[in-house]
Amino acid sequence: MDTESTAQPRFRRHKGITGIIERIFLALIPITGIVGILNIFLYFGIGLWIQQYLAVLLALALALTPLLVPATPKSPRDKLTWYDAALSVGGLVVGLYLAIFYQKLQMTAGLITVERVILGVIAILLILESCRRLLGWFIVVIIMLFILYPHFADFFPGPLQGRAVPWERLAVYLYIDEGALLGIPLRVTGTIVLAFILFGQALFAVGGEKFFTDAAISLMGRFRGGPAKAAVVGSGVFGIISGSVVANIATTGVVTIPMMKKLGYQPHFAAAVEATTGCGDQLAPPIMGTVAFIMATFLGVPYWKVALAALIPGILYYIGVFMQVHFHAARTGLKGLPLEGLPSFKKVMLDNWIFIIPGLVIIYTMFILQVEADMSGLWAVASVFIISMLKKASRLNLKKLLAILESTGEGLLEILIIGAMAGFAVGAVLLSALGHSLSLALLQLAGGNLFTLLLVTAMAAMVLGLGVSTTPVYIIVVILLAPALIQAGMIPLSAHLFVLYYAVLGFLTPPEMMAVYTAASIAHAEPMRTAWQAMRLGIAAYLVPFVFAYDRSLLLQGSPADIAPSTILAISGMIILSAGIEGYLFRNLNWIKRVLFIAGAAGLLSPLWVARGAGIAILLPLFLREWKMRGIVSPAKSQTSQT
Repeated sequence: MDTESTAQPRFRRHKGITGIIERIFLALIPITGIVGILNIFLYFGIGLWIQQYLAVLLALALALTPLLVPATPKSPRDKLTWYDAALSVGGLVVGLYLAIFYQKLQMTAGLITVERVILGVIAILLILESCRRLLGWFIVVIIMLFILYPHFADFFPGPLQGRAVPWERLAVYLYIDEGALLGIPLRVTGTIVLAFILFGQALFAVGGEKFFTDAAISLMGRFRGGPAKAAVVGSGVFGIISGSVVANIATTGVVTIPMMKKLGYQPHFAAAVEATTGCGDQLAPPIMGTVAFIMATFLGVPYWKVALAALIPGILYYIGVFMQVHFHAARTGLKGLPLEGLPSFKKVMLDNWIFIIPGLVIIYTMFILQVEADMSGLWAVASVFIISMLKKASRLNLKKLLAILESTGEGLLEILIIGAMAGFAVGAVLLSALGHSLSLALLQLAGGNLFTLLLVTAMAAMVLGLGVSTTPVYIIVVILLAPALIQAGMIPLSAHLFVLYYAVLGFLTPPEMMAVYTAASIAHAEPMRTAWQAMRLGIAAYLVPFVFAYDRSLLLQGSPADIAPSTILAISGMIILSAGIEGYLFRNLNWIKRVLFIAGAAGLLSPLWVARGAGIAILLPLFLREWKMRGIVSPAKSQTSQT
């Protein structure tokens, strides 16, 4: 994904009638989604399929992309070119055709006509071009390979060889079939994700993000390395509600990063803390972003089951970041903020406690009442609107409401196009049976060895994640490689979560690392140095998936007698690992002790009880000695420089 320029906004806006059309279309995106989720037309005796609502959303997204996103950096930003207008009209046509005639199309799905072929080809080209403008060439090339494979499948050797699909059938299938363009990725995006992005934008508009930031600073600011710990807590709490990595970093980072720098943290470390905690949005419940909702749909389980399974791994991730921040501050002698400069936690809560209500609404409706995730999101939106009326400063008017709808439309534009592209990938794999063939080939190559398959899956997700956002990476890797993991012995939930973790690492891993770029731009830090530090802070994301791949109790699968010891040892291992990485526990650690602490932590994190026992044997005497000698200066040279 291309980084956004600091000189001009990502989306251009036109004046006059074109600008009015843009605003109307943007507002219509969330409105259409709400109407579809509530199925409002049914109350008037009109039965519509969900795919018809999705087709309208697709039409709006395809029409808006050429209007708002220039074809190239040198394209004019202040006037509409003829080719942008033509692409916009074409997007409306291919989307509305599906919306109007979808029921008839499904009754004659196998029929290939000239009209369907032409519209299918146009739809594929328009979506590819929209994706190029929004996300760059890398993902376009990847999806084109998926689209081309069914036609050229007979040229491939061995297990990958298949029957070639004619161009006409391929175009019509990808355009019309409910397993392709209008399939699971777009359906989840146009319903669940839409509801939660609307919720996030509404919460921003009424001042909810300031409450979370102020509460975190008032709680953590006074302690050693306080601003960094506030960043972890604030980003974590706000992020697990917003579910958006870049939005979370941009919102909380403008407050926490300058505070960290003022306290003494170097710019790259401050940016790395914010980037790493922001990535936890995708990994920690209750709201884990687009991918988790798609995962629940793929698995055929309620979303709350996915969120519950992700709870302990998410906690381990944040513990890893928090404890490294703590040990880093202790090692470098950083203090907390003066009390007189901190907001009062009591005052923050008394003045803004109502902002807790929407989060409680989500938890109650989704996890206790087990309401569908999209309806839970709408209930949360309704609660935001209600609580905004209780305070004059946050009260919504028509202008603010229109701004919320427009910003939601902007936030959904890229995700809708990604959903359409991912639908092409899923459709091509289903049509060609590529996933089954590749899984058989990998199982034969790995000899059924699960660890080898895990390494292949992790590397595939990380390589794809270097140039593709989390959602398409997850979908591509899951449909191609997850079946092999499951056949090798993993439970489906564990296999899908494993893929999710390594898909998210693209936010931290060079060269794309959007989380890093966002935080580094706020901190005025060097991006590559920030990235290496962020990868170090986010070490849990690299290790924990291999742990729960073998120990499903960390996904809350099994009896309490299995879950409790595994969780305690994993948390202890993450704390000790953080100490070893930072070179500090109760005092500075020399390199030999650091190696031993890291080795012992690896033992605690292992699913094997033999390794756990070895880890305890290594760590117990070391820990007791360091505790006994905590008041004595370490023989290791005092480290005062930032790393």
